[in-house]
Amino acid sequence: MESSWNRMMWQQLGAAIDMLENAIKACPPAVWGDRTLKPEFWYVAYHTLFFLDYYLAESQSEFAPPAPFTLSELDPSGLMPDRVYSQEELLTYLEHGRDKARSRLAALTDSEAASDSGFARRDMSVMELWMYNMRHVQHHAAQLNVLLRQTTDSAPEWVSKARQKLT
Repeated sequence: MESSWNRMMWQQLGAAIDMLENAIKACPPAVWGDRTLKPEFWYVAYHTLFFLDYYLAESQSEFAPPAPFTLSELDPSGLMPDRVYSQEELLTYLEHGRDKARSRLAALTDSEAASDSGFARRDMSVMELWMYNMRHVQHHAAQLNVLLRQTTDSAPEWVSKARQKLT
């Protein structure tokens, strides 16, 4: 049920996703797999995509990431993935998140947006969780841009609104 607020929300969440995509694509292989970087570039990208996907689920109990990803990111001990995920794997995960965001947001009604998010760790409405999710993506996209600037003296440009339309 697309409305003006759905479109506005998508333009900004989509822009944050686009910025994340630009950072992932701009990362050279030497930086991508550098296990000495703290934080590790690939891991920040993965963490961001995992939680984008997670908070786009209908509820925490309904969430299951696509293969090859697991629920280990939810482990409170800070368990790292078994291996470095490739840029290609994370760009595929990014497309999954982008598609999920577009379809869920296009169908989101006013009453659903005002309802409880279904995430115990985030006591907020569905719409507030969408805004939280957008802020989280943008925070880490900026973090990746800083890592790129520090390691390659270059970073992608700002994206003001989503490249793709909502519907």
